Amino acid sequence: MFPNLRLWVGIAAFTLSQLSLAQIDHKVALDHSGFWSHSTQEAVEAVTLATIVGGSLWEGGDSRLGRTYWQSIDSVALGAVGSTTGKYVFTRARPSQTDNPNKWFQGKGHYSFPSGEATFESAAVTDFVLEYGHDQPAVYALELLPLYVGVGRVKAQAHWQTDVLAGWALGFGSGYLAHEHGPWALQVMPHGVQAGFKTHF
Repeated sequence: MFPNLRLWVGIAAFTLSQLSLAQIDHKVALDHSGFWSHSTQEAVEAVTLATIVGGSLWEGGDSRLGRTYWQSIDSVALGAVGSTTGKYVFTRARPSQTDNPNKWFQGKGHYSFPSGEATFESAAVTDFVLEYGHDQPAVYALELLPLYVGVGRVKAQAHWQTDVLAGWALGFGSGYLAHEHGPWALQVMPHGVQAGFKTHF
């Protein structure tokens, strides 16, 4: 049904399996200060969320930009469901909990895989990259956001490297689905949102 998505998921799964075999997962020196502090990462995530929600409501769904904002909201919602489900299914121990990256199915309190933060940022930017990347290559710079968050989570010993890679892949997959088949969120919103608040000013 989604041939391109299947291709990307297959590539991602193969890549993750090869990286796992290459023992990419390892604990790095703890660094959660300054630029890499969790509060800075949370601020980036908050600004991202405020931007896509605010942009959606301001633009509405009638314009190209507005539809992309709403697709991003769909993508973030799909990614959140996927990452949360993954955490409860795989219950992988975090680097802060063990030195062994192969501690899977450890039960309650072990929610390393996949990284929800990496999923969120990847999902938030993917629709903009897919929609505008060809016309405006500078949009690809948005990919620095999930890169920053992912590296920060590894440095904080909150996630293994493959947790972050899986989060990026999940976010991209969510964004691709939302871009190709969304926006769905508009269907449950009041009709006036379709036009956006900017039409009232």
